Amino acid sequence: MTDLIQTTGPGRPTPLDLQLVLLRRMADHNPGLVEDARRELGVSAAEMREANKRWQAAVRSPRARSAAARWSSVLGPPESTAARRVGGLDCEARRWPVPLWPGLRFEVLAGPDGTVWNEWLVRAPGARGPELRTLEDLTPWSCTVDEAARAFAPARPLEGTAPTRWGLAFTAPDGDGVRREVVAEFTWGLLQRTALREP
Repeated sequence: MTDLIQTTGPGRPTPLDLQLVLLRRMADHNPGLVEDARRELGVSAAEMREANKRWQAAVRSPRARSAAARWSSVLGPPESTAARRVGGLDCEARRWPVPLWPGLRFEVLAGPDGTVWNEWLVRAPGARGPELRTLEDLTPWSCTVDEAARAFAPARPLEGTAPTRWGLAFTAPDGDGVRREVVAEFTWGLLQRTALREP
């Protein structure tokens, strides 16, 4: 049986759709950035809504493949794969380029049975990451979850408000060198906003 999710064809998700789905989730926090990115991709707001509809229909279809197979059927073969150990469990990290963010890759961590453990944006191998020293460096879309956690260790993970969202709590200096308690929010692994924690 032909997989429901293919890279071409009316009514089926495409690699462009993936970028639009990522942006759709980010629009709650950064509508201006999302609008600029949508225009850069050359699609209308209506086309963005349709892409999300196609994606949701494909994901919820009873004929859809496993999540791991779904990504490959939409994006094609991954640019790279690597064995990885998370805690005491083995998995495979699969990465695809995302033209909208050339310095990032879309990473899927898949277990031996094809179950997806995580789906998010990470820094591309060899790409230079941001220099994160103070709160002022934490601008929207500037860094990934891993980069913020390393720069401001120790960071404590927080439960996200949706499946594609993550949070981190950590201490970081402001421009005057005063250390502040911060909560950073991420969508698909990319920083969206920060807020000072209430004492």
